[in-house]
Amino acid sequence: MKPVALTCGEPAGIGPELAAKARAILGAEVPFFVIGDPRHLPGPLASISAPAEALEVSANYLPVLPHAFAAPATPGQPHPGNAAGVIEVIARAVALAQANEVSSICTAPISKKALKDGAAFAYPGHTEYLAALAGVDRVVMMLAAPGLRVVPTTIHIPLAEVPVALTPQLLEDTLRITHSALIHDFGISAPRIAVAGLNPHAGEGGTIGREEARIVPVLEALRSEGMHLVGPLPADTMFHAAARARYDAAVCMYHDQALIPIKTIAFDDGVNVTLGLPFIRTSPDHGTAFDIAGKGVANPSSLIAALRMAATMGTTREHD
Repeated sequence: MKPVALTCGEPAGIGPELAAKARAILGAEVPFFVIGDPRHLPGPLASISAPAEALEVSANYLPVLPHAFAAPATPGQPHPGNAAGVIEVIARAVALAQANEVSSICTAPISKKALKDGAAFAYPGHTEYLAALAGVDRVVMMLAAPGLRVVPTTIHIPLAEVPVALTPQLLEDTLRITHSALIHDFGISAPRIAVAGLNPHAGEGGTIGREEARIVPVLEALRSEGMHLVGPLPADTMFHAAARARYDAAVCMYHDQALIPIKTIAFDDGVNVTLGLPFIRTSPDHGTAFDIAGKGVANPSSLIAALRMAATMGTTREHD
């Protein structure tokens, strides 16, 4: 068994206290360690020098692989001098994954603004930086919770730009990466994928928009290869309980179409998963929450779910 590497994220956010809460709740159930500065983490801590040592640490202690930062951390007040350390920790976790020393990576939330202000961070976010470190051109975001997995084909762009960005090639890539991940990372031998239309009622035969005419040929081509794809479907009837039971993942056309249903069903324990990387990466589905950092009220449910999923997916991929 290899442990999960949990990156510290923004040390002025809720990441440090959530790591401690997760360890207290999970104990030895999920072997993980934090990469970060011990000064930023609440105790009790156990310093380790290599990932494998985390497996020997008492469940009463949070294992930490020390990484020195430039400054202390004040909850709710990111320090520009710590931005470089946050970036270095992510790169260090990827190096450990590439060296097969960890089963997977779970990333605590970062502040993109803090990284840009303090270290001229050149990437739109966590995911793009991970993709660059891994040397891959295309990754896919999945939000997962018990009973529902959703994938938005287009993500953080204005709604008005979605019809142009939604190319057949983008949809094909998204479906292929999702299908492969369901097999190799989730252990589903014959994945069933539901695909949403873009327009209300999936266009209703072209009377409420014609974008579905570009979706259908992609689905037909991939079905001819043996993929189990259903759609394009009206998005308003895809997410009730009976519908969810008929598929393993839903591929949607834009951000809110995918994220509204999962955040309604599983607001506290949804997990962000990056598909298409050569290693497993999960993350809690929330941000740094500077407004409540250090107050002891942050909910660890999403981080706990992300750690559990990282461990399970890492084992599945290793035995694939």
